[in-house]
Amino acid sequence: MDKLKPMKNRFLLLILIVGCGFTYAQDVFAPIKAAIKAGSAEQLAKNFNQNLDVTIEGDLNSFSKTQATFAIDEFFKSHPPTEFTVVHTGASEGGLQFAIGKYISNKVPYTVLIRVKEVNKVKSIHEISFVKEKKSP
Repeated sequence: MDKLKPMKNRFLLLILIVGCGFTYAQDVFAPIKAAIKAGSAEQLAKNFNQNLDVTIEGDLNSFSKTQATFAIDEFFKSHPPTEFTVVHTGASEGGLQFAIGKYISNKVPYTVLIRVKEVNKVKSIHEISFVKEKKSP
């Protein structure tokens, strides 16, 4: 019976670590999710790196924080959010965190990819994409 106790403790510790990691990843994306749901480029920009890649409907650009804010504001104005949900979060071995979401504007669905990287102990968006989903035949 005593042989199982250390194994049980390690299992509980593993569950605690995995659970905390999942919550931590969710917390990183909480303000980002709220800003996208609100269609607020200004709020979203608070999470931008000084330079980032922005893809809107297949058009990829490397922007400054100010340029990215303007581009995403134009997107939100043209395609106001009806709904936004994060469907998956994760992280690479190198520490790059990502979220994949579904953005809907007037019944038109977009897949959203957000990549967050930590630089100098600050986590910020280094890449964000809004890709219109293709209709099934």
